[in-house]
Amino acid sequence: MAQLKTYVAQIDPVWERITEEARKAALDEPLMGGFLHACILHHKSLEKSLSYRIAAKLASNEMSMAVVREIVEEAYSADPDLVHAARADLVAIYERDPACHRLLQPILYFKGYQAMQSYRVGHHLWTVGHRDLAYFIQMRVSEIFGVDIHPAARIGKGIMIDHAHSIVIGETAVVGDNVSMLHSVTLGGTGKEEEDRHPKIGDGVLIGAGAKVLGNIKVGHCSRIAAGSVVLEDVPPCKTVAGIPARIVGEAGCEQPSISMNHMLGPQSQ
Repeated sequence: MAQLKTYVAQIDPVWERITEEARKAALDEPLMGGFLHACILHHKSLEKSLSYRIAAKLASNEMSMAVVREIVEEAYSADPDLVHAARADLVAIYERDPACHRLLQPILYFKGYQAMQSYRVGHHLWTVGHRDLAYFIQMRVSEIFGVDIHPAARIGKGIMIDHAHSIVIGETAVVGDNVSMLHSVTLGGTGKEEEDRHPKIGDGVLIGAGAKVLGNIKVGHCSRIAAGSVVLEDVPPCKTVAGIPARIVGEAGCEQPSISMNHMLGPQSQ
């Protein structure tokens, strides 16, 4: 009975689904077989697959893939929350991105997901005092993915960064759970302040493409920031803001903007 309980505990439906998707993909595209085996089928768990994938992306002439992979695996072993967050991010992308049809896709192809998991490792390194390693991870993520997230920034679970081009998130920024953002989003400062100087984004917020949120301001939960907006003042919960500078133009329009992914300013926002 004890052995049965141990076996049941080791079953991972998410990973089983991912590996089944990989097997099917290898049958459909035989030329992808080596790639799929290296990234997915050769591994026994999501964290092992991610450690390989992150290392393959971030390795350089200055730091080998073997060393980067060891760093990632040690981080996953020390902090299981990193794996929980990776799963939450994966499900968020699958549920919110209409271009994502399989759990397999973000691991293999979506740089927003890959960059976020790399950031999470860098943040772990920062919090345990390995600051230079954290900076190295930040540098490589910026170079490889075009996503520049300071390792000290605090970011919740269930994050989707769609397209993930030219994302900037500053050192003292805080991002809640279940936040969605599109490309060219900046969560930045407004000058040369050295203290708490970056935005605080609540849970369930939707940030449109090209939006800039600047300064130590609060964006309330379940609010929407329209594409191209420049936000310089606090945003109340459940509101839509738009413009340069951004102003409240209506209600958020639904209970979970980051999940509905509705960017249109409907009648309720006129």
